[in-house]
Amino acid sequence: MKNILLITPPFTQLNTPYPATAYLKGFLNTKNIPSYQMDLGIEVILELFSKKGLIDLFQVPFPYGISENARRIYALQKEYIKTIDATVSFLQGNNPSMARQICQEQFLPEASRFAQLDDMDWAFGSMGLQDKAKHLATLYLEDLSDYIVEVVDENFGFSRYAERLGRSANSFDELYAHLQAPSTYIDGIALRILKQQIENSSPALVCFSVPFPGNLYSAFKAAQYLKENYPSIQIAMGGGFPNTELRNLKDARVFEFFDFITLDDGELPIELLYNNLLDPSLKEFKRTLLLADGAVVYINNSTRSDYKQSEVGTPDYSGLPLDKYISVIEIANPMHSLWSDGRWNKLTMAHGCYWGKCTFCDISLDYIKLYEPIAAKLLVDRMEELIAQTGENGFHFVDEAAPPALMRELALEILRRNLVVTWWTNIRFEKSFSADLCYLLKASGCIAVSGGLEVASDRLLALIKKGVTVEQVAQVTRNFTESGIMVHAYLMYGYPTQTVQETIDSLEMVRQLFELGILQSGFWHQFAMTAHSPVGMYPEDFGVIPEVTEISFAHNDIVFKDKTGINHDKFSFGLKKSLFNYMHGICFDYPLKDWFDFKIPATTIAPDYIHNCLSKATDFTIKSTAKIIWLGGTPLTSVTSKSKKGMTWQNLQIVVHDKREEHSITLELEKGLWLVETLKEISISNGKLKTFGELKADFEAHFEDFELFWYSKPILTLRERGLLVL
Repeated sequence: MKNILLITPPFTQLNTPYPATAYLKGFLNTKNIPSYQMDLGIEVILELFSKKGLIDLFQVPFPYGISENARRIYALQKEYIKTIDATVSFLQGNNPSMARQICQEQFLPEASRFAQLDDMDWAFGSMGLQDKAKHLATLYLEDLSDYIVEVVDENFGFSRYAERLGRSANSFDELYAHLQAPSTYIDGIALRILKQQIENSSPALVCFSVPFPGNLYSAFKAAQYLKENYPSIQIAMGGGFPNTELRNLKDARVFEFFDFITLDDGELPIELLYNNLLDPSLKEFKRTLLLADGAVVYINNSTRSDYKQSEVGTPDYSGLPLDKYISVIEIANPMHSLWSDGRWNKLTMAHGCYWGKCTFCDISLDYIKLYEPIAAKLLVDRMEELIAQTGENGFHFVDEAAPPALMRELALEILRRNLVVTWWTNIRFEKSFSADLCYLLKASGCIAVSGGLEVASDRLLALIKKGVTVEQVAQVTRNFTESGIMVHAYLMYGYPTQTVQETIDSLEMVRQLFELGILQSGFWHQFAMTAHSPVGMYPEDFGVIPEVTEISFAHNDIVFKDKTGINHDKFSFGLKKSLFNYMHGICFDYPLKDWFDFKIPATTIAPDYIHNCLSKATDFTIKSTAKIIWLGGTPLTSVTSKSKKGMTWQNLQIVVHDKREEHSITLELEKGLWLVETLKEISISNGKLKTFGELKADFEAHFEDFELFWYSKPILTLRERGLLVL
């Protein structure tokens, strides 16, 4: 039996496995190809941050001249060794009663990270004891991380390792030299764990999934160890980093470590590698780099097409220590907290991006340009399989931008099956996200969305080809917020041709969005030009001058000069400091100039610009093809009589209940009875959807003037309680 071992090298996330190996294992299951998987990162962390791990760690001699902070941690080593197992166990979701002790002073030893405690009341005043304890425990681990970086291994990091060696490494020289040096302390732990896994699973093929630059060094180090100690094992690398950075690889030395590097979707390439392993005479490959006659060659000689998303199977997390992952809370950013706290099953609604036009994005690469959605019923089938397998009902849909129409169908299918799930995803702020659609998404378990506002300037949004305006973003974020879904915005500065005035005006737009409470989280990124984006491929069209560099290894980020000559770096601190305060709900009245230590122009944006965007009259036009659905409960009815001037007529009182209140409306008896029957027909429990046109035709077969009825106060009451137009 020839087994495959799938490895995520250190380090990605502490709280949940990176999904690539689970995706591949799920696919291999459909082909009856035996495979194992491991998250080497979490296993290293768990060994390092344990009682035995810290005893060994503190035996490492520290260099002369270490900081006072490191000396303090070393002096408190007995307290760290005493508390580490209980603290990690708490972060793994065990012993919730530990929260009270952690929150008391004098339990956890404290070093420099605890200087960040000024904002505890703001962050946890309404969030509770458990989250406060998680935050304190996170600071405790970060103190130990600081010690490791200073004393043991300067490249250590919880979510990356030796990242600088992989970032923008046009030449392999530095990484290659680093790999010739003796193994580090962290390497030693990783390689011991790897050895045990190799002996347990006896793989013939080891595949490293390398999503980020921070995984690259560890992947090479592990591959180097395998080549030296298990030369019969073939070794492959795939994942986000090679997909974006190694497409122009020329340096043959890379293949001292790896036999194959596969690009883009990994299912068919890995199946063919396995087939070649069984029968070396096949020599059939899909998007694979390898060494031939001493030179790097790209072979794509298979005539087979990639698998459809419906054919790749359900991700399989078996073999990963799901109960051992660590939930941490850093609190500075609500969305970052969501990212790092709790374990999420990862799924994708659609391969690629349905928009695929943004000029800063890698739209020339398959992972963006090949758009293929998955049917909602199949998605929810996979969700149910993962819930049964992992015991977790939280889902992070890792789409580039989830399609609104598919989100609608997903939400409806979740509700039809009465599933209780929690989910979040990435979106575009497009007008399809009406108040009704956001209500539906919330009802299905959606708790948060993140989307790219980028530069809050209509000129630059058009240049980016984002397909949205600031006004549209404001209205959509309002719809999400009012439905109870948290909104995070990715923000950008330094886009080509961006002026100082536009940077300041963008900040003013962001300030107003936070002040009005329709944005809860955000993060500023400085524009980076990538080789596979329209800006990188056609820089002259965007007013930038790239630095020409010889590429023999990684090629993605491109150093460039903006023809405007503006130094965008200097805006970084002020933008991030102001945003930090806005997320706390404070300092909205500060003049924008107070955030910068250099002169800036006054904003040209009116102080009520966003408010006016939200005050524009709603377009009540409804397409005849729009779907109508009732999410509320079974209406309760009673007939009442009313008399006036000798005339008596009957009305129908209809009472509907939501989870907190009851609401009553009164209609003429016949219209009321029609409405009650219609609500039953279009109830989510019946699974039927009627179009607005069908509803109108049905009403007017019995009565007159459907529009007058639809826009009446009783119906508007129901519209606010779950009678949705989608």
